[in-house]
Amino acid sequence: MRRGQRGSHRPLRVGEQMRHLLAEYLVRGELHDPRLEGHSVTVSEVEVSPDLRHANVYVSELGRPVSEEVRAALEAAAGRLAGRLAREMHLKYAPRLRFVPDRRFEVADRIERLLREARERELRPMAGGENPDG
Repeated sequence: MRRGQRGSHRPLRVGEQMRHLLAEYLVRGELHDPRLEGHSVTVSEVEVSPDLRHANVYVSELGRPVSEEVRAALEAAAGRLAGRLAREMHLKYAPRLRFVPDRRFEVADRIERLLREARERELRPMAGGENPDG
C-alpha cells in the first residue's frame, strides 16, 4: 500500500475507536450530568478530519434526534471527553468534538412513508373505469 492510501484509512479507524469509547462512557453514565439522566444516547458515527483534530460525533436518542438539552450536556462535556479520548488513544492532540444530531432515522422514516404512499397510489383502482392500456 502506498503512503497516501495508508493515511486515508487512519481517520476512519480513529473515528470508529472514538465511537466505541464515547458509547462506553455514555452507557456507564460517566458524564455525571443531570441533563443526561433518563436519556439513552446512541453514538452512531464519528467522522474525523484527516489531521485528527476535529470530530463530528453523530448522536441520537433511541432512534430519534437528540434533544437540545442532551446536546447541550454533551457539548459541555466535549473538552473533558476529548482529553480523555486523546489519553486513552495516545493521540498527539485532543480532537475538537462537535455533537451533531443523527437524522438518519428521520430520513429513513420519510423515505418509507413516501414509498408506502406511492404503493397505495399504484394499487388504487383508477377512477372512472379508465383503462390504463389505452
